[in-house]
Amino acid sequence: MRAKKSLGQHFLKSERAISKIVEAGDLVPDDAVLEIGPGEGVLTEKLLAVGCKVIAVEKDDALFEFLKEKFYKEIKAGKLELVHDDILNFKLKIEHYKLIANIPYNITGAILKKFLGAKNQPKTMALLVQKEVAKRIIRRPLGGSASKWGKESILSISVKAYGTPRYVETVKAGSFVPMPKIDSAIIAIENISKQFFQGFREDDFFKTLKTGFKSKRKKLSSNLSTIFGKNKIREVFQKLNLDDNLRAEDVGIETWGKLVSALSS
Repeated sequence: MRAKKSLGQHFLKSERAISKIVEAGDLVPDDAVLEIGPGEGVLTEKLLAVGCKVIAVEKDDALFEFLKEKFYKEIKAGKLELVHDDILNFKLKIEHYKLIANIPYNITGAILKKFLGAKNQPKTMALLVQKEVAKRIIRRPLGGSASKWGKESILSISVKAYGTPRYVETVKAGSFVPMPKIDSAIIAIENISKQFFQGFREDDFFKTLKTGFKSKRKKLSSNLSTIFGKNKIREVFQKLNLDDNLRAEDVGIETWGKLVSALSS
């Protein structure tokens, strides 16, 4: 099959990478798995081999017909549900599932937002994404050096509000056909829930987060004072013993939670 540039298709050929994605999903037989963009079905085959019940959503017309023929027996046996749809429009009807996918680069952010923020969240996500995006999501893991991973971002904090991201492995560009210009990486997002939002509203958290990152050159206190007022910010920073010179990118997820909780009270 020929990949379509318009859909961001790059078919994964590396057996090691495919196995590592499945391993990162911590899958066991009878797990329900949502696969996004199965492509030629190489990852689908591995998921079925584990004994998972797979729901594979494919947007491409030609690939859908190809997969329908390739997995005729599995579909008939009820092991695979093949859906012809755009994942961003697709409404999942089951609960207690894991999301495993080689995600098109151009919709990575939209997929993360849709499924992490959903009422029916996946238990775990194992994703193959652009390497730079993976590093932006992980940013500074526990014990990781700032020089290697950089500072926090809206993306990294947004993901960490819902779960624990983990960098699994780099996947070189040569592992794909056609070969992309950049490397990819496998990440896992584990312990997904909305427990972080106890004590304040989800919407309030993201409004505060976006305001804090609004102007990267400005101090966090200056950015936040645009909606909360200087006196309120000064009071909260003193209460939490925060340095007035902090910038949003220097603040970890735990401190963001304390900030929003204090500002919402």
